Amino acid sequence: MTTTLLPALLGLATGLSLIIAIGSQNAFVLRLGIEGRSRVIVPVVVICAVSDAVLILAGVLGLGAVIAAAPVAIVVIRVLGSTFLIAYGLLAARRAIRPGALLVSGVVAPTGMRVAVMSVLALTWLNPHVYLDTVLLLGAVANQQGTAERWWWAGGAITASVIWFSVLGFGARLLRPLFARPASWRVLDAVIAVVMIALGVRLALGY
Repeated sequence: MTTTLLPALLGLATGLSLIIAIGSQNAFVLRLGIEGRSRVIVPVVVICAVSDAVLILAGVLGLGAVIAAAPVAIVVIRVLGSTFLIAYGLLAARRAIRPGALLVSGVVAPTGMRVAVMSVLALTWLNPHVYLDTVLLLGAVANQQGTAERWWWAGGAITASVIWFSVLGFGARLLRPLFARPASWRVLDAVIAVVMIALGVRLALGY
């Protein structure tokens, strides 16, 4: 029991420690969650969790070594990712600055399904840090657990991702009373703009 439970708990703790941070993906899911439309947030949460699962399993299977041996691919992803992050950050800044981006009722105009899905896919798969952290780092830690135990560890890390994105996406609606005021949306969009642009610049500079 210990040989399976302990690796799973370690994977859960490690996974949570990596994904619970202010980042582009988390900021985007938070904003959608506050909008409170389950039709949009469900596929977004699923995409985030499944993407993490695929990347974690790829790391366990040793694909991290392949990524490390293909620096050109990382450069291309970095350029595309930084461009997208900066562009999205500028859009968030415009929403924060322009009152016209808010409805009279104080509720922000909801994000459409297609825009939400394409955005979260870009934020997930065009971020080179995802490959470096999830595939290389988590893959390396997982493979230190032993032949059998590494799969339990990976299961714990995947569970952490499912829990976190579910809480972030579906729990954010509890903040809706706060965001009934236009000023709250402006603050959120301002924070998102700073995070997105900062991460985009960091990626562009290769950090």
